[in-house]
Parts: sequence; C-alpha cells; structure tokens
Amino acid sequence: MDIRYEEPLYVDELSLQTVRVLGQGAFGSVSLKVHPGHGRYAKKTSSIRLKENLKKELRIMLDFRNHPRIVQASSEHLHLDMFLKDCSIYMEYASEGSLDEVISSFRGKPLPEHVIGRTTRMLLQGLEALHVHGYVHCDLKPDNILLFPSTSFGEPWDAKLADFGLSKEPNTYHVLKLAGTNMYMPPEVSEVPEGLVGQALDIWSLGCVVFEMFGGKAEEMETGGTYVWKLEQKISPVAIDFLRQCHTWHPWNRASATELLNHPFIMQRVVPFRVLQPIPCPPERKQYLERPLFTPRVRGPLPTPIGPRKKQEAEGSVVKDQSTVEKNDVDSEEWFMYELCNGC
Repeated sequence: MDIRYEEPLYVDELSLQTVRVLGQGAFGSVSLKVHPGHGRYAKKTSSIRLKENLKKELRIMLDFRNHPRIVQASSEHLHLDMFLKDCSIYMEYASEGSLDEVISSFRGKPLPEHVIGRTTRMLLQGLEALHVHGYVHCDLKPDNILLFPSTSFGEPWDAKLADFGLSKEPNTYHVLKLAGTNMYMPPEVSEVPEGLVGQALDIWSLGCVVFEMFGGKAEEMETGGTYVWKLEQKISPVAIDFLRQCHTWHPWNRASATELLNHPFIMQRVVPFRVLQPIPCPPERKQYLERPLFTPRVRGPLPTPIGPRKKQEAEGSVVKDQSTVEKNDVDSEEWFMYELCNGC
C-alpha cells in the first residue's frame, strides 16, 4: 500500500480542554477537545474491555493516513486513563457533523439529488480504497459518515468514512453475525449468519444510506432480520438503477465499488440553479449575458446492469444449470423494482 508518512502524530493531552460531548453510544463517547495552539480534536473513549476494537480502528486510520475519504487519526497511540478503566484515541474533528444529522434536519424530505450523487461518490471512493486492500467496513450508516468543510467551491461538505471498530481487516476471519446495525445489513446476514463477510455487504449498506438520503424508510420483513427500504417520492431513472444494483438480493450479483463509481448516477454532474440579480451593462453585452448559464441535461436510456455476475455470464464462466438461483435473481430484482416504484 502506498502510504505517505509526513511526520509523527502526537497530541499533548495535558494542554487539552474539553469543549463538549459530541455523541454517546453503546461503544463509548466522543468529545470535542481544543488545544490553544493546535486546534480541535475529537476524542473517542471506550471501556477498557473494548480496547481491541479501538486499537483496530486506530490501526485502520493509520493504514489509510492521508486518504481524503477516510477520517484521519491525530495521534498514533492508544491512550489509557490512569485507572486503566477507559481507553481513547484522537482523530480529526468533523466540524460539519455527521450525515445522520443532515438527514434528520430534512425531516423525511429528500436531499437534492446532485448532493446525494456527490456524497455517494465520495463514499464509494472510500469504500474502493478499503476493498482494494482487503478491508470491509461492516458498519456503514449515516452515523458513521462524518462531514467536513468542502474543498470544492459551492459544495456543502466533504464526506469521510469513520468508525472502523467492527471492520474486517485483510486475512482475518469475520462472520456475518458480527457485522453492524441490522437495518443496514443485507439479507445474507440473517440467512447465513455464520457465513464469511464480503465486500458486497458494504455495497448493500451503501444502498441503504442512499435510500435514506432520498427520504426512504426501512421496514422489517415478516420473516424478520431483513429490512426493506421504500420511497414515498419519485426519483430519477438512473438513481433507481443505482439502488437496484446496490440491493441485488444475492451478494455475488451486486456491483463493486469500482463499478459503481462509473455508474451514470455518480458520473452525472448537476449544477444547482442560482438566481442572478440583473446588473448594469453596456447594450452590446446585454445579449451575451442573457444567454442561459447552463444547457439542460438530456438523460439517456437506463444503463445496463454491471454487476460481477453479468460479466461472468458474458465470459461464459457461469454454470448454466443453476436455473433456480437465476430465477430467484430475476424474481428478487423484479420484486425490488415493484417495491421501489410502488412507493414513488
């Protein structure tokens, strides 16, 4: 892995002042710390019995040091309190909050589609980096997506992946039942809980996050353990196709992060319209200034599925006598589209 180390990471704990608690959960708490000369830090504290989870989280952040889509560690060390009851790590402070806070502020209404597409692209860039090197996040959800001031003019924020305490590292044994929040977990978690974690798990979770940004709601199926996401408003055809490829029922049919980065929903660039105030100008320039700033985007036909199984079928490497499995694939995809369009 090409990692560029610039200087040792160090936090002077004795000079830090506590500003406020940012959040609390089952695995501990996160507080905002400020240093008079070095800015702000987020301190994540857990019970000493969860030390290995915190060490793993720190290890993964250090492995991806300088990656723009992974939250960065501020110290290379796991810090222990004087009574050895708690342990903590320091990381960069997300001044724009979390994606969950943004979604909640919209009160069930969808975020603008161009914002959803840009945010999803950043999440896919982070997932691609993890997956290429053998990692699986295992707990992707809006709470674990932190927002920072945008480095692009006119954009609301930059998103980064956070909270790697449940993540699978390369060459490690990790079963599905040890994965994250049920509402964001794929059907194979309840169907084969002893199965091994794969990268397709993160793709399903990403689809859930996109559903939620569109104002979608999760409903638990009658069989229990698996959640179905539904929408109450219409979305664009490319967005529907993107969600379908994330939520293909069988994990080997889901597209990879690299493939989804080339999906039209991610590639499209929609510039929000801004009302410009009239300005005094010479008559000869008036006609030029009255021209529309942007031409309307013409949408093309729906893209064809690009999942891994489609490529295998094209190459002739899929056994043709798996008629039952293929029939279930078709049924599940049609069922997904019915649920989605029925809610639009």
